[in-house]
Amino acid sequence: MGVLLDLLNSRPLINGEERDALGDPAAGRHWSREHGGDGSLAELTLLREARDVLQDVVRGSCSPAALGPLLEGVHQIPEVTSDGLRWTVRFPPHARLAVETVLAWADTEERMPGRLRPCANTECRLFLLDRSRANRARWCSMAVCGNREKVRRHYERTR
Repeated sequence: MGVLLDLLNSRPLINGEERDALGDPAAGRHWSREHGGDGSLAELTLLREARDVLQDVVRGSCSPAALGPLLEGVHQIPEVTSDGLRWTVRFPPHARLAVETVLAWADTEERMPGRLRPCANTECRLFLLDRSRANRARWCSMAVCGNREKVRRHYERTR
């Protein structure tokens, strides 16, 4: 779950300027290795593609079917052990992080449908996972985006 939000939020706007954690090869290698990847150029290319498609899917601007090409060459293999049946996912080595992220998205959508969403602040590019009981969280950070929105509404009311 952590890698999913980290990947979705790897291209934030900071003071109106985009900061892409995967944009620069050295920074991308660092991000990838920090998350258990190998930092190869093939892996970074696939991670950028996965991030862009996942962001569009979570925003609702494209269908989950767009994730299909990211899962090419991925197989789920059953393995019978003394503890019972266990499924192993096999994938090309450079695709591990991207595949794990797509699988984490699928798991989140299955267990907590509609709870992964973009921040309601139109000037923010971050995503949040709503863990509240009422499923009403709107901002990635109440202290930052939520406060800005409340100040904006107050200013509009008093103007």
